[in-house]
Amino acid sequence: MEAIAIQPQQIIENNLAYTLFSWSKQGGLNPLNLQKAKGIYMWDRAGKKYIDFSSQLMNVNIGHGNQRITDAVVKQMQELSYVYPGASTEVRGALGKKIAEITPGNLTKTFFTLGGAEAIENAIKVARIYSGRSKIITHYRSYHGATYGAMSAGGDPRKHAIDSQAAPNFIQVENPYFYRCPWNSNSMEACGEMALAHLERVIQYQNPDSVAAILMEGESGSSGCIKYPKNYWQGLRKIADKYGILLICDEVMSGFGRTGEWFGVDHHNVTPDIMCIAKGLTSGYLPLGGTVVTDTIAQAFEDKGLAIGLTYSAHAVSCAAGLENLNIMQEENMVANAKKMGQYIDLIVDELKDKHPSIGDFRNTGLLGCIELVKDRKTKEPVTPWNAKPAQSAATYRIAAKIREAGMFTFVKWNFIFIAPPLIITKEQIDEGFDIISQALAIADEYYTGV
Repeated sequence: MEAIAIQPQQIIENNLAYTLFSWSKQGGLNPLNLQKAKGIYMWDRAGKKYIDFSSQLMNVNIGHGNQRITDAVVKQMQELSYVYPGASTEVRGALGKKIAEITPGNLTKTFFTLGGAEAIENAIKVARIYSGRSKIITHYRSYHGATYGAMSAGGDPRKHAIDSQAAPNFIQVENPYFYRCPWNSNSMEACGEMALAHLERVIQYQNPDSVAAILMEGESGSSGCIKYPKNYWQGLRKIADKYGILLICDEVMSGFGRTGEWFGVDHHNVTPDIMCIAKGLTSGYLPLGGTVVTDTIAQAFEDKGLAIGLTYSAHAVSCAAGLENLNIMQEENMVANAKKMGQYIDLIVDELKDKHPSIGDFRNTGLLGCIELVKDRKTKEPVTPWNAKPAQSAATYRIAAKIREAGMFTFVKWNFIFIAPPLIITKEQIDEGFDIISQALAIADEYYTGV
């Protein structure tokens, strides 16, 4: 009997009636009803085309619909779909070896998770078990995931809903956010030095012998792509070494070519003790993450148990997607393209600044960038305040609606418009995308009150 096609409206109704959507009230939602995607484009069931300018959630690094991933996954499933994590598989070892080859320094062994939040959770566990200490220091303007530990670690205000039950022993410090420097510094380098001094004071106040790790993003992501001063990561390494503290680098968003290097921390020539990976590891085709540790840490568990575990750790099918994804990125020189296209985007935004006074700042590394919108360039008053309530967010809603209406998907938050397309993007496609961004910026300009 021939199957009856479900009508587009019924698909939406089923989603709204029987599933919960993240980070939003559940009433009044109007989700995209997507049917297919290819390259940097997606199509809804009415045939409308959208250019994906944020790689969905900054994770579809190789672009949509690459059938090499499909073939690799099918081949793996035909041989072996699942075995418990205590077993060896060919693909698990091959992917672990590949990760060891591209990660910096002596990061050599990976514990595979199902995503970024689990990678963070297990990094925290490993750091505490290895060091015998408890406290983790992170940035206020940071996001590390939505599980209890990861959410408590970050400073994203979405954690306020569970603040009264937050996991203990997480301490936040100020970011080296030069555009809005907490110390009113006159240079990015000075802001970095002051941020490092602030961090060290906090460590001293907290008792250095109680601090297990400093946890930082390789490059800042959804908090506004806050650029690190050149001296900052090197300074973190020195402070960590001084007090015997581990350095954890969260590369969940900034990893796998996103910043024009394999990892964000590669821009700073620093090797962390633990690295957290996910997102671009499989380009979102299947869930997979990892907690990567140095040979020094790995060696410490040769004669004692490593008390971490997940039912789906090193899932063979996800590992197959990850391995093929990294092969594709290498063979098609996507990391180099991210760097080249990022430089082109920098030039375009420099030109747009003359046309759109609402552009207060643009921070970009490779293809991980963010336009910060202001009402006045001199005072830097944001178009929409940080952590704005709905009543304060009219400008953001209008900007986001224009972007969607014009045929673009990208991440719009407070006074930020994120620019993070797939690593396969071309100059022509960047031009196409910024034609839409410019339309949205014209709305932000309406709120500009400066001279």
